[in-house]
Amino acid sequence: MKTQKWDSNSISDQSGRIAIVTGSSSGIGYETARVLAEKNAKVIIAVRNPNKGQAALEKIMQAHPQADVQVMIVDLANFESVKAFSAEFKKSFQKLDLLINNAGVMVPPYSKTANGFELQFGTNHLGHFLLTNELMNLLKATPGSRIVNVSSMAHKSGKINFDDLNWEKRKYRAWQAYGDSKIANLYFTMEMRRKLGSAEYPLVAAAHPGWTATDLQRNSTMAGSLNRFFAQGIDMGALPTLYAALAEDVKSGDYFGPSGFMEMTGYPKKVKTNKLAQNETIAKKLWDVSEELTGVEFAV
Repeated sequence: MKTQKWDSNSISDQSGRIAIVTGSSSGIGYETARVLAEKNAKVIIAVRNPNKGQAALEKIMQAHPQADVQVMIVDLANFESVKAFSAEFKKSFQKLDLLINNAGVMVPPYSKTANGFELQFGTNHLGHFLLTNELMNLLKATPGSRIVNVSSMAHKSGKINFDDLNWEKRKYRAWQAYGDSKIANLYFTMEMRRKLGSAEYPLVAAAHPGWTATDLQRNSTMAGSLNRFFAQGIDMGALPTLYAALAEDVKSGDYFGPSGFMEMTGYPKKVKTNKLAQNETIAKKLWDVSEELTGVEFAV
C-alpha cells in the first residue's frame, strides 16, 4: 500500500458529499473538517460549544470563502443531545457520506456524563456508539458511505473492566480510563465490520493521529511539555483520519496511523492494533453492553 507520501493534495474533489465531523472546533477534528471543506464537501461541524464551533466555521470560511460549512450542536456526554442532533440532521439531509467520530476527552479529573457514565468511556465510546446508531439507516442508504472511528496509540494500555466501567470500585486512573475508551473505539469498529458482513457500505475503519499537539492534552502537563520535542502538527495528525475516510484502497476494518517511528509522526499507512484489541469475544460483549447502556438495538 503506497501511503508514504499521501497528503491532502492526494484528495480528489468531494463536491456533493456530506460529512459530519464530531469535535471539529479544534485539533485534528478541525483540520479534518477544513480539508473536507476545501475539497468542496458539505461539512457539519458537530460540537458541544456553539461559540467554538462558530469560530472554527469563520476560520474555515476566511481561508475558503466558497466552503459549505455548518455548525450543529451535539454533546456526546448526553444521550438526549445526541438524539436531538441526529433528529435535526435527518430532518435537513437525506444522505450522509462520511461520519467521522473524532470528538473525545483525554485524562480529565474524574467526572460523569449526564447519563451517569465515567466521562471518557461515556463520551469517547458510548456517545459515538449511540450517534452512529442514530444515523446508521442514513449511512446505509448512501452509496459509498464511510464511518471513521478515531482511536489512539493509548489503546495499547486499554483493558476494559466490565465489572467497573464507571470506576466506582477502583481508584480512578485517568490514563487507564482513556486507554480503555480508545480500545473501545477499536472494538466498536471491528464488531461493526463483522455485523455489517458483506454489505458494500457503509465501510467502517479506524485511525489514530500519532503524537499530535492538540487541545486534548490540556489536562496532561507531561504530554503538553513533551509536545515540542515529539509532536507533529495537526495538518499531519489529521491525515490518517482523512486517509481512512477518503482513500480508494481502504477496506472495512482497516486501521491507519502515522508511518514514522513508533507510529508517532509521519504520513499515513495501514497499521496494526495490539492483540487484545482483536479479541472478538470482548468486542461482542462490549457491543451488547453498549446496546444495554444506551438503550438501543443497533441498526445493522
